[in-house]
Amino acid sequence: MNYEEIVIEEEFEGERIDKFLAEEYEDLSRSYIQKLITSENIQVNEKNVKANYRLASGDILKINIPPSEEAKILPEKMDLDIKYEDQDVIVINKRKGMVVHPAPGNYTGTLVNGLMEHCKDLSGINGVLRPGIVHRIDKDTSGLIVACKNDNAHKFLAEQFKEHTVERAYYAVVQGIVNEPLGRIEAPIGRSDKDRKKMAVTFKNSKEAITNYKVLERFPQGYSLIECSLETGRTHQIRVHMAYLNHPLVGDYTYGSKKKDFQVHGQVLHAYKLGFIHPGTKEKIVFEADIPEDFKEVLNILREGNPL
Repeated sequence: MNYEEIVIEEEFEGERIDKFLAEEYEDLSRSYIQKLITSENIQVNEKNVKANYRLASGDILKINIPPSEEAKILPEKMDLDIKYEDQDVIVINKRKGMVVHPAPGNYTGTLVNGLMEHCKDLSGINGVLRPGIVHRIDKDTSGLIVACKNDNAHKFLAEQFKEHTVERAYYAVVQGIVNEPLGRIEAPIGRSDKDRKKMAVTFKNSKEAITNYKVLERFPQGYSLIECSLETGRTHQIRVHMAYLNHPLVGDYTYGSKKKDFQVHGQVLHAYKLGFIHPGTKEKIVFEADIPEDFKEVLNILREGNPL
């Protein structure tokens, strides 16, 4: 077996092992982690433990995650909003609430399931859990995502994402009045020391993250409509960076306040523009997708000046 090892730091003393690992491996559900523990795929100090084991500083965890090829990912018929499709790529306007790809313990209802039914052919570079997927956006973020139908296209697109040459722009509504008309946030992002499910601006075990923003509209109720463009693609990047500026996204109860001014589920964030060099023609193509209805409703409320 190919084990991964984690040495427990003092700050996680007393935390349940299943909770800790579910936060460490964000693609794995807690119930799946518990199954791994029960099946003795996870050990502490070379010994089998139970899911309620409380960690101690210095514990050495050995984790074996069985190969994803064992999973059976089935095609599912879905109403996908397809913006473009050819023999190499397919561009989808993903709805809010849809997960991009399956993870152990959660194999249905994802964009990948829908793509498998629609396309029949997807690149296999990322394995059976993520066929065709070269990048992703959060579950509660709507907008454009490209998937690849063959390995050559996948490699070509992956290189563009690696070199940060893919054009990606988002609309977002944030809390507070953003005074500067333009801004550039250069702040490294890594996993939060305080909550392993969150990302944070940190210089510890982090990666470079750059977000450019432009204010499009300010509202007297104390909100701003902004456009963000990414130079890097870190997990939750826009959400973390705007919260870092004390302007968290409306509806983002993970990085913002619990205040619910609008009837929205999840952050008001939409990936409206996506541009890349096509793997076949080698010419740049750019796509745009209109904001979804819940986003429009927030703007309507703010523009009409209705009290919140």
